[in-house]
Amino acid sequence: MVVKLFIIALLAAAATATTKWRASVREAEAEVDFPPEGQFVTVEGQRMHAVVRGKGPDLVLIHGSSGSVRDFTSALMPALIDRYRVIAVDRPGMGYTDDYPVSEDIVVQARLIQEAATELGAERPIVLGQSYGGAVAMAWAVHYPDTLSALVAVAAASHPWTTPLPRYYRILSSTLGQWIAAPLLTAFVPKPTIRAEVDAVFTPQTAPQGYYEHFGPSLSLRRETLRINARQRAALKSQIVKMFPKYKTLTLPVEIIHGTADTTVYAKIHAERLAADVPGANLVLLEGVGHMPHHVAIPDVVAAVDRAAARAGLREDGK
Repeated sequence: MVVKLFIIALLAAAATATTKWRASVREAEAEVDFPPEGQFVTVEGQRMHAVVRGKGPDLVLIHGSSGSVRDFTSALMPALIDRYRVIAVDRPGMGYTDDYPVSEDIVVQARLIQEAATELGAERPIVLGQSYGGAVAMAWAVHYPDTLSALVAVAAASHPWTTPLPRYYRILSSTLGQWIAAPLLTAFVPKPTIRAEVDAVFTPQTAPQGYYEHFGPSLSLRRETLRINARQRAALKSQIVKMFPKYKTLTLPVEIIHGTADTTVYAKIHAERLAADVPGANLVLLEGVGHMPHHVAIPDVVAAVDRAAARAGLREDGK
């Protein structure tokens, strides 16, 4: 019996060591293949990574779950830099931005991103948030309304929903998931599975050619990134429940753009209710478009930014 227990313990130790080694190798490869694209600023003792390009009115882009600035630098940012100074920021704990205590709090994230934007010379930028990043953008507008000039919500999570937390996030946000599932995913998830999951986010469209190679999903599969992302996602709904009643107090220009075929963040639950709650908000529904309008309907998203800028008095034509 003692021998059997010893063998089991030895095998468990070997499996743990192998997982740790393989995860470390994959993480190192990810950071070599997809290095920081921008610059670093220090905010409240935390290093934050931002890409700044273009010239014109300041525009801050906030990415969604399991994302980084690379979700914007592939297509949307190049479409905007001819007339905006665009600042894309890795959210706390994501991409190359350091984690921060209570980074699950979207108000904390909004504050840190706002302070990073100020460090980069953007006093009252237009703020665009996509998906989870839309919730952070809403928190910025609700809690720091004097520090932005307009808001653009793209496929944004803005209102409470009734479905439970998906099993993936339930597992990864649990104690066991944080310390067992995350390393296993980093070490062993097959690359074809990763590519299929990226494509699934675009349903009913597919990821544009070259997106996978530019975005670098392996950055999001690093152990600590998986853990932080899961905790953030698990905490989101309860924060939105507290926040959404305050939308009626917003007075800044708000543009909302959302796909009718979005099955990740449903337009009827979020965009349509947001348009009803925010005085003067403008809603554009994109027929047949899924969760990624900033890739599959770029002209529509750029037009929403232009309208927000015009309404805020930052552009004369709004075109």
